[in-house]
Formats: sequence, structure tokens, C-alpha cells
Amino acid sequence: MTKVYGTGAYDFKRHRVAEYPVDSANQVAEPKTGSAIPNSITLLEIQRDRLTKIAEANWSKAGEDSKPKEPFDPKLVKEIYETELVVSGGRKTVPLQRVMVLEVSQYLENYLWPNFDPETASFEHVMSMILMVNEKFRENVAAWICFYDRKDVFKAFIEKVLRLKEQGRSLSIAEKTNYLLFMINAFQSLEDEIVSETVLRLASLQSWLSLSYGRFQMELCLNTDLIKKWKRMIKREAKEAMKQGDPFDPSTMLEAKFLRNIIEEFLEVLDSKVFSHSHGDDEDNELVDAIGFEKVNDACILYCERFMEFLIDLLSQLPTRRYLRPIVSDVAVVAKCHLSALYTHEKGKLFAQLVDLLQFYEGFEINDHVGTQLNDDEVLQSHYDRLQSFQLLAFKKIPKLRELALANIGGIHRRADLSKRLSVLSPEELKDLVCCKLKLVSMEDPWSERVDFLIEVMVSFFEKQQSQKEAINALPLYPNEQIMWDESLVPSINYSGEGCLALPKLNLQFLTLHDYLLRNFNLFRLESTYEIREDIQEAVPHLLAYINREGETAFRGWSRMAVPIREFKITEVKQPNIGEVKPSSVTAEVTFSISSYKARMRSEWNALKEHDVLFLLSIRPSFEPLSAEEAAKASVPQRLGLQFVRGCEVIEIRDEEGTLMNDFTGRIKRDEWKPPKGELRTVTVALDTAQYHMDVSDIAEKDAEDVYGTFNILMRRKPKENNFKAILESIRDLMNETCIVPDWLHNIFLGYGNPSAAQWTNMPDLLETVDFKDTFLDADHLRESFSDYQIQFINPDGTENLHPRPPFRIRLPRTLKGNIHALPGNKKSSTASMNDVSMVDAGSEQEKLIVEAYIPPDPGPYPQDQPKQNSVRFTPTQRDVPARYLLRLGQGEQELATDLDFSRQGRVNAMLVRRLELLSEVERLARSLQLPEDVGYTCETAGYFWLLHVYSHWEQFLAACSGNEDKPTFVQDRFPFKEFFSNTPQPVFMGESFEKDMRAAKGCFRHLKTMFQELEECRAFELLKSTADRANYLMTKQAKIVAMTCTHAALKRKDFLQLGFKYDNLLMEESAQILEIETFIPMLLQRQEDGYARLKRCILIGDHHQLPPVVKNMAFQKYSHMDQSLFTRFVRLGIPYIELNAQGRARPSIAQLYNWRYRELGDLPYVKEAGIFHKANAGFSYDYQLVDVPDYLGKGETAPSPWFYQNEGEAEYVVSVYMYMRLLGYPASKISILTTYNGQKLLIRDVINRRCIPYDFIGPPSKVTTVDKFQGQQNDFILLSLVRTRFVGHLRDVRRLVVAMSRARLGLYVFCRRSLFEQCYELQPTFQLLLQRPDHLALNLNETTSFTDRHVADPGLVQLVSGVEEMSGIVNFKMHQVYQARVMGHQFDQFSAHSEQVAPSLGGWEEQNSQLNSTSQHQPMDTDRPADSHDANGDLPPESKSGEATEMEVLENSQDGDSSPENNLKEKTDMNGDRGGAPVESSSHEENRME
Repeated sequence: MTKVYGTGAYDFKRHRVAEYPVDSANQVAEPKTGSAIPNSITLLEIQRDRLTKIAEANWSKAGEDSKPKEPFDPKLVKEIYETELVVSGGRKTVPLQRVMVLEVSQYLENYLWPNFDPETASFEHVMSMILMVNEKFRENVAAWICFYDRKDVFKAFIEKVLRLKEQGRSLSIAEKTNYLLFMINAFQSLEDEIVSETVLRLASLQSWLSLSYGRFQMELCLNTDLIKKWKRMIKREAKEAMKQGDPFDPSTMLEAKFLRNIIEEFLEVLDSKVFSHSHGDDEDNELVDAIGFEKVNDACILYCERFMEFLIDLLSQLPTRRYLRPIVSDVAVVAKCHLSALYTHEKGKLFAQLVDLLQFYEGFEINDHVGTQLNDDEVLQSHYDRLQSFQLLAFKKIPKLRELALANIGGIHRRADLSKRLSVLSPEELKDLVCCKLKLVSMEDPWSERVDFLIEVMVSFFEKQQSQKEAINALPLYPNEQIMWDESLVPSINYSGEGCLALPKLNLQFLTLHDYLLRNFNLFRLESTYEIREDIQEAVPHLLAYINREGETAFRGWSRMAVPIREFKITEVKQPNIGEVKPSSVTAEVTFSISSYKARMRSEWNALKEHDVLFLLSIRPSFEPLSAEEAAKASVPQRLGLQFVRGCEVIEIRDEEGTLMNDFTGRIKRDEWKPPKGELRTVTVALDTAQYHMDVSDIAEKDAEDVYGTFNILMRRKPKENNFKAILESIRDLMNETCIVPDWLHNIFLGYGNPSAAQWTNMPDLLETVDFKDTFLDADHLRESFSDYQIQFINPDGTENLHPRPPFRIRLPRTLKGNIHALPGNKKSSTASMNDVSMVDAGSEQEKLIVEAYIPPDPGPYPQDQPKQNSVRFTPTQRDVPARYLLRLGQGEQELATDLDFSRQGRVNAMLVRRLELLSEVERLARSLQLPEDVGYTCETAGYFWLLHVYSHWEQFLAACSGNEDKPTFVQDRFPFKEFFSNTPQPVFMGESFEKDMRAAKGCFRHLKTMFQELEECRAFELLKSTADRANYLMTKQAKIVAMTCTHAALKRKDFLQLGFKYDNLLMEESAQILEIETFIPMLLQRQEDGYARLKRCILIGDHHQLPPVVKNMAFQKYSHMDQSLFTRFVRLGIPYIELNAQGRARPSIAQLYNWRYRELGDLPYVKEAGIFHKANAGFSYDYQLVDVPDYLGKGETAPSPWFYQNEGEAEYVVSVYMYMRLLGYPASKISILTTYNGQKLLIRDVINRRCIPYDFIGPPSKVTTVDKFQGQQNDFILLSLVRTRFVGHLRDVRRLVVAMSRARLGLYVFCRRSLFEQCYELQPTFQLLLQRPDHLALNLNETTSFTDRHVADPGLVQLVSGVEEMSGIVNFKMHQVYQARVMGHQFDQFSAHSEQVAPSLGGWEEQNSQLNSTSQHQPMDTDRPADSHDANGDLPPESKSGEATEMEVLENSQDGDSSPENNLKEKTDMNGDRGGAPVESSSHEENRME
């Protein structure tokens, strides 16, 4: 039986790898002892660095360095910490380059952790470990794995960390920030049991020991269930103290004081260290603020921001929120932050946003102790009860507040009203009210003397909060210019992971479904904003805006995606809906001209249609162009002159004559369509009503500028990237609904409860018997599949079956239910833990499994009635779903490799054609029964015919058969439809046995029944006349399997709900590559039935060991974990899953490069037995190899622009090997070239255009693309370029490595810098295997064709290639041979008789070569880029653009007779000694080459 796994040994969480930014030249590293590494660090400099030398002497295990190491020296740890890891000031908490060097050298894994002793470890030792763990999180690689080998010591390490501040040493601000960051990382890793066991107790009930007495009493009164729990806890702790002989003092417990102490430490920093008027000790940390002449400590600001992040993280997951929230309220953290100077300071903008986010989560609409979401009515009732109680108290005890006590609630629940009414109290009375009567704050709190603080606490406790639903409905869906360029919300791409952001995080657990949707809504909206911002920054500069003589904005240039507006006017503003303040709709008309565009771009603008999203921009450039210095300081909007950005949605588009274009509503019939006239286009658009209301309110209240009178640019975006609005609308609609997820999925989805609760074995309606039909090939196959069971085969009558044959029905035992469980979360797997997963424990007696073998009924006499033969080897036949039940929605229908059209239109047409075919069959049946043929006129008349004639004939026949079972020919003689079935390929009845003939008769009747059933399904298509109605009927009523993309589901959710679409099962493929919210929406495409969701089963298929969804902005990816798929989150939560245990793609030897990442991933028999996997790759000694590529022309990796990495040496080498393969006869379609960076992809394409495209017998490969783009695809031979020579970069993400290694079937050749990649800790299992073979390309030059009988394990005669130049020489020689063969072939055509005698071998080569030509000549290279993108030549370094002679020029010279092939080869090598045989083609010989 298939094994079911939960979360295993691998840390599935931290795979996203940080790219190291190259700091700009003006950011010079601070001089420091031993820190001579510049910012643009190189591998050579790392190797020469002091830290690297210390590592080699003490702990490094990289390369072949097996020298004995120095014994552990605590003084060395202290010295490294003090000289290398301590910063002197600013927003940097660590010297990043130094930490990177230490982390790469495996300082934590090989030195700090193996030598950690909790008794003797120094402060520096612990802090060094904290910094190394933080760096691993910043780089997003697995951080906790190295601790699994000593779990008990790890607990002691965490204890040591928690008590670090008790050692008497005061921590600097940078150390406090690093400490805080470690705690943030620990609380974000609760799926790791070694972490959660130690840190979760900090947020347990014991923490309430630090509450003030009044708050403690209030919390116990509100949650009476906790009183017993509290008493038990105190009793238990007292007993523990007695055992140890210590007096019981609850206040000294770590759990009691840790959170309270850390909060008070933060408040002290916020209050006294952020701003300072006097010179303190840390003068370097303080910068003079030009406005207030105060000294602002940037390090303290970063600490405050990180602390806000810490509290937000704890309040946003239920296990930590439950007991922490009262402590946060008791200390009044939010109120104190609001009143701090930093909150309103210009440098405190990010801090203020984080405080607001903290306030939001503190007041989140949830019952903390039960975990249920509060609806709007419950929140409102709670607010009213609170205010009513306060009014009663005021009426009885405080005469001055009598007016407040008698006021209606609507008059006092606003902030201004409350503040005004409370101002009548004196400071002493106010303090007594807040601290003694209401017990909101402790009397001992020093802030309780401040009146403004007390009023803030009162107001924030009693004011009415805006409901989350109202807030989200009032939010504009389109971004505006304020959000777009707010770096704390939408950071730039070069986010390095060092600071924090005002963004929500997607982690393991969510408070409620509303919280889940809200976080995803915000992140998806901001990710879309980032992409829109990039498009604006791309499109606007091309317009070349300037101020003309009239002082108005004009444009000199043009842009493909943006056009100047001729006229903009708002045409209609509708009244608000009841209960709302924003208008119900706002419509405008935009007129623009397409006269400056060529035909292709005109057609793109003419293709605008309903629901497309456009952007209205207001550009106002400065009179004088900005100087270089001003431009460097200016923000992007200032440089562009951008004033406003507003989004809108197309309603309709008209041409110059006012004729409607691109109408899909049916207002214009197809035969009336005419091409658009003129060059002016008028688009009617719907503006965002929420944004319009905000803008109009600002104009009225703040005298702001009228935004809508300034628009002068209309911008569009690529349709595939512009569907964000529909998805945001779908999320918002879901937030306005209740009870949206099935009960069985709800808790698991939020990350709580038993992870295996929704597994099929735990469902109440579990089937007793499952019909597996033809799943199993034979009885042995079934025995192998259920190897843990004793199989007993029986017949349908219960007797034992000694010769069982499929199909099979299996009676599943109920005990199966308890044996499938998740592995403990993220414990290190071992043989023992693997055995625990098995269905049945090996030591117990095998359970019996009852399997019933049965004979399926006869399907019918015609070939089309028989089950189709399956092309999949696993099953012999295919239980086919009839084509009429299949439907494909969306634009991807044309991509299906099938003869049938599965789109809605295609299926409707197929049903109409099928109807006519079936009606003609009905007429034939009527003729065979001597009845009038008009019964086949419509589906309705056919239905009557079935009931009155066909079914009655069948019943009469069955009645006649009941007493004549002993007559063998009775069925043959009396079957009523014998004439109809006279055209079958084989006779239906043999007359030999009543039973056999009766079975055949039932098969015939089954054929008739299916025929009339199909007709009944076609009947609706007679009644419905419009294509749209027919298509909707097909989708909602008839289709049983509906296929669509997740994006299409999100775009059309409203339509699905309106049509009443229903489904029970959801199957999602490649779900580990889909954003979490895009996985969630397809679960909710149908209306609830009586308050319950209909969905009964959800199956996710994917691979969390491969790459996650694409998130373009690094900050959302790293900080918010937006690239976490639902599939990966479920795996992390420990939800049971089935993992592939055999691969059928690659040779077993190649599969070993990546199967270490999977549990028990073996090979299918096919890849072990098929001949193609046993034969070697002709011309190569090995089936896979790592090829070390040294510097080429003195260079390794280069970066013409940030993150645009290229490596010319690897590009030339890879293309040379590709040419070598083509010259041997390998088909181009079987070779793909992959790389890890876009810059290298473009460089390789350029080299191919230069060296391969001119020659028809070489041509381009199947694909040249990145590893990320090639996920989900495969090819026989993969040439892989890893590019980097300084740092490993994002290949350090093991998932990217798995994708790269698992694309090849027969051959994989990896080109990289050995010395860099062999020392990477995460990639060790793969690179250790690769390096067991020579690191120079091993060729077998005796093999001259692509066919060989050599066994794959036999390397043959090995010739090692020294480098790029030698490989080029080999290719040139092969090219020469091909040319000579072509010349001789041309001569042989003239003297055919002579050629037959002298050149059989060349003829064979020529035949092979012509075949090779035919495969390459019409094989365009898949470029993976839009047609309008710039030529890759522009990105090449200048050295590669020289105009040297081509290979063909040298080959042409050989015709003169002066030079032999050997001389030519030598001459060629000399010419290209420094170019690697890869010169650029010369245009003067273009005609010769084409010949």
C-alpha cells in the first residue's frame, strides 16, 4: 500500500535564497581589523581573507583540505565576535560581508555548534550562534537542521539565549536588535518541534504572573474557564519547586517575566534613547536631525521597528496570541507608541505604520480562547455592552460624568466626543478612574501620571472601531501614486532582508478565514502595485514629456503601452447605494489618437475590450531638466513629473464614427461587423468609486487639486499580467460572505487541530468497498501494492477464487483508518521513523484484505462500445469518460494536443453533430422494427419512441426468456433488435449457450440505452437557441469534468456563482507552483447550500521540493513569504501526503543526483530495462559530468547591470558542446540549454545566433531558457550553465538545484566553477556525486555518429578536454569534415557511377547529415521572450563583438588545394587561440555561407 507521509526531516520552510546586493560605490565598508573585503567581493578575495584562513585552520571541511584542525578555542570565538561581528552604529546590526564569509565557511555547523557547552559557553559564543542563525534566515536557507543531532543540548542553548540578559552584561542596541530578530525567527518556525517545545512556553498561561493585579482579575472574570487551569498550574509549579528544595516564587520564573521584561526594555528605548539632546556614549550612533536639532539614533529606530514586528507576529497566530494580548493591553504598548515622539517624526513613518498594524491585530475580531471569528453583530454588541457598563459606573460613582452617563451611545463612541467629555475630570480623578475603577492600567506605571496617556487609553478602549468588512469595502482596488512609491509598503527590488516592512506575513497559521483573506488581499494588491509601478516607470520616459510655450505638458516621443489623452470627461456619477457613502458608479470617456502607431501597435490598442484595466496618469514635468545631482536625490515620480495615477476598467470602445468595437454582448451581430474607422478612439471607462469619493472629499475638505482635470496619459498593460482587479474583487467578495469553507477543511486550513482530520480514512462516510476496476494489471500487482496485508481473493458469491483476474473490488478494513498518520513535525527522519509510517507494524500479524474478482457486464457489440486501450503502461485499458462530459474553459484550449475541441463552443458544436448522428440511428432502429421513421425527428420524439416501443419490446423479450433458459438458441431467435445489430463486425449471437447469448443481448440493450440517454442530454440544445445559453447549460448541467486554470477561476468566479455552477471534487495539478490565494479561490466557485459548502474532496498534486510560485518583488517573497503555496503550507503543517516513490524519466544514475531530496525515490522498471537507458551517449565518456570552467579572457562572471549575471566562458563552452553533438548527429529537438540567470540566457542565444544559426546542419537547440522557466518540462540531453564564480547565488535554494538536475533523461552536462560550488553546504549531496568523475569534459572521439553500442557504464577511450579553446578546435575540425563531405557529395552527384564504388562511408554520413538537416532546418529556437524585446547582442561585452573570420571562411579556403585538413585545423586553432574558436560572423561572407 502506498505510504502516507507527514512533515519529515527536511525543513520545507526556508528555501528562498537571498541574492547578495552589490552596494553602490559610495557606500564604503568601514575600516576594521582584518576586514579588508571590499563590497564587490570576489572568490579570490574571500580565499585570501583573514576569516577564510582562520576557517581553514580551525573548522573548514571544503575541498580536499584534510589537514588536522586546531582544538576549539573560546578566545578565538570571542576575538572573531569582537573584531568582526560588532558594528559601531547606523541601521546595520551586523557587518553583512563578514557574516556572509563566516556563514559560507560553515562557522555554525562545524565550530560553534559542535563545541557548544551550555555550562561553559560564553556570551560571545551564544551571540555568534544567534548571528549565524539570523543570517541563514536572511538568506532563506534551512536554519535549524544542524541542531537536530543534539536536541537536548539545543533546548539548553535556547534556555541560555532566553537568560542571556541575566548574565549581568548590558547589550548594545545592535545586539538587542539581533537578539530580537532571533526571537522573531524562532516564533516563525513553530512547525519545528525542537523550536516550538522551547519557545511556546514563553507565551503560556504562566506569563500572566506578570499582569497587574487589576488586569489579572478582569481577565479571569472574562474567562472563568481559566480559573481552574490557573490553580492547577500554580499547584504544579509549587510541587516542582518543593522537589528541588527551592522556595516557590512565581515572579522569578522565566515564563513569567520574559515577555514583560522585553516589552519594558523596548519602552525604555523608545522613551529615552531614540532622541537625545545630550551627547551620550554612543556618539557614532547619533545623527543630528536638521529640523528639530535633536539627535536621532537610527539603530534605536530599527530596534523599535523590529520590536513592533515581534509583537505583530505573536499577536497574529493563535497559540502565542491567547495569553500575550492581555499583557500588551496591560502595558498599553499601542497607546504609548502613539504618544511617542517617533510616531510623528519623519524618520518614524515605518514605525507608525507598524504601530497601526499592531493596533489592528490587538483589536482583531476573534475570541482568543475559543478561536472563533466574531461577526459584525457580535463585535457591535460587545462594544455596546462595554459602553453601557461604563455609563452605569459613571452614573453611580462619578458625578462629573453624569452627562456622559445619560448620553446615547451614538453621541459618545467617537474619539473626539469621548475625549471632550473626559476632559472635565481632574488628573487625580482621571487616574483613579483608569487605574482603580476600570483597572485598564497599573497604578505603578510611570505613564499613569500623564493625562494625555490616560485619555488615550480610555478612548482606545471605548471608541467604536471601524469593522474590517467596512474598511476593506472602502479600499480602492487600484493603487494610486501614494501607495506605489511608499518604500515601506512596496519596497524596491533590491530588498536584502536586513530591515523590516509594514507588511503582513503568510506563515503556518492564521487567526480566522477573514485574517487569511485580508493578508492575502493586501499582499496581492501590493504585488500588483509593484508590477504596475514597474510598467509605469518603463512606459512614461519614452513619451519625452516637456512644457511647451503655452506652459502646458506636451510629448515629443511615443510609447507602445502609453498614449497622450486628447480629451477626458466624467459623464455620469450615480447616487450611492443604501448604507454607503461612495457613488454606486462613476463613468468617464477618454479620447486618444493612434495616428503615431504602426499597424501592429494600432491593432493592440484596437483590441481593447470590456473589463480590460487601464491607467490614467497625470504628467507635469519640471520647466528645467533636473541636473544629475538633483535627479539622483529625486524620487521616481519627481523624475518622471508624475502627479497622479488612477485605475479604470473599460466598459466599451468606439471608433471615430462612434461605432462600437470589440462587442461580445451580442449588440452587434457578426455579419454586421466592420473594421474600425479613423484614428481617434473613445473609451468609456468605469472609475473606482471608493477612490473617486476620497478624491472628491479631499477637494471639498482640504481644497486639494482636482485630480480628474489633470489626466494626460492613458496607459495599458499586457493582458496576461493585468487580471489583478478581478482576483482582488473575488477576495473582497469572499470577505463579505460567511461560512465559506467546508467544516472538514476549516481548522486544517487555518493551521489548527489534527493535521490528518480531513484525510479520507477519517471521514464519516468512508466507503466499505471500493471498485478499483482495471487499476491493477493482475493479482500479483495487487499483492505488491498491499504488501502489508494478507490478500484473500473471492468470487461474487463468496467462494474462494484461485485464479483471480481484474477487475477487482476491495473491502477496506476499518483499522486502516488509525494507521495512517503524519510524521512528527520536522523531526530528523531515520529508519525507525520511516517504519512508523507503514500501514501495519511489521511486528504484528498481517491483516486480511478481502478482494472480490468479478466479471464486468458486456459493454456492447460495436468497437466504440469497448473500453479504449490505454497508452499508459500502468493500466491495460482506459475507463474512458465520454467526450461529451469533458469541458475546457479559458484561453488555454488551443494548447491541448488533441484532435477534439474541448472549448465551450467546440463541445456545443460536437453535441449538435452527435444529435444528428444519434437521430439517424433512431430512424434506422425504427425501420428495423417496421415503424414510421419520423420518430427520429427530434430528441423529444425519440424519447417517446424509447418508452413506447424500444423499452416495451425489451420487457416482452425478458418475460419470454424467463422460462426458456434451457434452449441455447432461444435468445438468438427471439431477440427483438436483431436486424438493427446486423451490421456489427462480429455476429452477436452464436446460439451455443443461453447464458453467453443473454450476456450479449444485455450488452446490445446497454448500447441502445446509452444511445437514448445521450439523446436526452442533447434535448436541451434543441430548446436553447443562443450559443451562450447552450454553453452555460453544458457547463452547469452536463459536463462532469471541467478544466480551467486557477487564474480563470478567480477571474470568472462571479459568473460561476450567477450560473449556479456546482461540483463536489477539486483536483489541482502543479499546486506547489500556485500562489496560496489562487489555490484557495477555486475551492469557492459555488454557492452555499443551506449555509454549508458543497465541496467534498480536494486533491492537490505538486512537488514542494521544486520551485515555488513566482513573486516578482523580493520583499514580498522574503519578508512576507508570499511565494509559499498552499500545498507547501499543508506539508509543513504535517497533513498526510503520498510521495512519488519511483521515477520514470531519467537514467537511474542521473536520478541519483536529486533522489536524495525525496524519501525512497526509486526507478520504474522501464528506466532499468529499456535499451535506450543502457547505451552510452555517443561521443561522451559519461552520461553526466561536472565541467569546471576557469576564467575566460581573464573574466569569470560579469554583471552589466544588477542581477543580470553573465559568464562568457561558460556560454562559449556550452555552445561548442552543443555544436559537437549536432555534428555527431544528435537531433536539435533532443537538446536543451539551461542556465540559472536571464543574462546568461540572452548571452547564450547571442552566441548561438553567431555560431550555429548560419549553418543549416547545426541550427538552434530545442530551447535556450532558464531553469525556472523549464520547470515541468524535460529533454533527452541538458547542457546546464551555472554562471556564478563569486557567490553561489540563488542556486543555493535546493529546490532550484532539484529542478536543474531532474530535467535530463539521458545526458546532463553541468558547466560551472568547481571551487565555488563544491563548498556549498546545501548542495553537497549532488556535487559530491558529480565530483566523483573528472571535472574536465571527457569525450570519446572514436565515435563519429550519434549511435553507439557501448554500455553506459563503459567510458571507452577517454580524452579529457582541457578547456574552451580545445573544445572549439574539436568542433572546427568536425565542421571541416562536414564541409569536405558536402563537397565530395556534390561531386558524387555528377559522377554517380564512380561514387558508388569509392565512397560508401561518406554516403552514409551524408544521408545522416541530410536527415540531421531536415530536423534542424525547420526547427525554430524557442526563445521564451516577446518578439519586440531588444536584441541580446546589446547585452554582450564589447570583446564578443569583434569582426573576426568565421569557421566557414577557413573551410572555404581549403578548396584551394594548398592546405590539408590538418593544416586548416592548426591554422584555425592559431587564429582563435584567445577566442576559443568562437568568432563573430562576418557580414561580407553572408552569400558564401548561405550557399
